[in-house]
Amino acid sequence: MTPVTWTVLAVIAATMIPAAYRIATARSDADRAVSSDLIFFAFVGVVAVLGLTLAGGVVFDVILVATVVGFLATMSMARLVTRGKR
Repeated sequence: MTPVTWTVLAVIAATMIPAAYRIATARSDADRAVSSDLIFFAFVGVVAVLGLTLAGGVVFDVILVATVVGFLATMSMARLVTRGKR
């Protein structure tokens, strides 16, 4: 793995740490939802970087499915936070 890969992984990990802290200290459900989405998609980013580095063909299918599931989870969490209002 190149130094660029390590730097990208470190930056992504650095964004996950404050988001995890925000989940623990947030007062509203909306803040927790945004932080959990950030952590989830940062993890998908980590998988994408590792997939590019290791040249895994199946990894990209996993990333595609994970982003669709993450999008659906974001939409359902938004519905819960707004209590079903449109």
